[in-house]
Amino acid sequence: MSLDIETIIDRRRLKRRLSLWRIAALVALGLAIVAFLPSTGFGPTGDHVARVTIGGIIVDDRAQQQLIREIGEDDSAKALMLYIDSPGGTTTGSEALFETIREVAETKPVVAVLGTVAASGGYIAALSADHIVSRGNTITGSIGVFFQLTQFTGLMETIGVDVDFVRSGDLKAQPNPYEDPPREAIASTQSMVDASYDWFLGLVVDRRGLEEAAARTLSDGRIYTGFQALENGLVDAIGGEDVARDWLFDEHDVDQDLPTEEWAVTEDTGFGIISSDALAEFIVTLASSVSEKTLAAKGLTLDGLVSVWQPDRH
Repeated sequence: MSLDIETIIDRRRLKRRLSLWRIAALVALGLAIVAFLPSTGFGPTGDHVARVTIGGIIVDDRAQQQLIREIGEDDSAKALMLYIDSPGGTTTGSEALFETIREVAETKPVVAVLGTVAASGGYIAALSADHIVSRGNTITGSIGVFFQLTQFTGLMETIGVDVDFVRSGDLKAQPNPYEDPPREAIASTQSMVDASYDWFLGLVVDRRGLEEAAARTLSDGRIYTGFQALENGLVDAIGGEDVARDWLFDEHDVDQDLPTEEWAVTEDTGFGIISSDALAEFIVTLASSVSEKTLAAKGLTLDGLVSVWQPDRH
């Protein structure tokens, strides 16, 4: 009996090794194929709708801004579609992204499609579009600005550590985590937050055509589902890219037969100038073709509101 168990274990180990070698071989094959692709990579080849994905934390990304400007200058790109799946980011990064997209909107239509999350800075990006389409259960809104301060003073007293400062002025390096901030520092920081909030609020009033009082009521930092955002005038429609394409056709006569082409920042990977996102997706697809996909594994990447059915396992 023990021999049978050991044989089964050895077979399982061998199977895992074979799977790893298969993945490695397929990845090597994929890289070899990429090496012979044109140096310009995976780019649009004709008239199309350009899609840019704005995902993760938004920062002042000059490469992404340049990419968006290139779309504005490309006559073959008949419209810009933003796919936004971001919880936000820096106020400055969101401001720069907003202004760049509005430059493109001067010459061609811009539509935004909201994914799982398009909140705070992600919603600022959405405001840059001429039309906003949201999933019914997208998490959006969170209109506001905050400054977060960590305080170590209690811990420092406990372990007997002190930090001294030599300042050119009372508000230099204030507030900071090593001492209780004076009221003047809190007031100064609050005024900075208020100024940024007024700018954000102004975008909501201007871009969504709301009265300031109504916009201020909606802009208390709370989040909304897409359904609630539509009811409150923060988005224009419920749906996905098909609804966005319908709007482009109805309002701007953008042919629905045109393909939607993904534009992404390119990098020199050593195999020519190609889209790093496209390369990563290609390799993952190859690896996935020889590995079992399970809901348990996918569950590690789920975010936002989740509605999923899974049978009980005993």
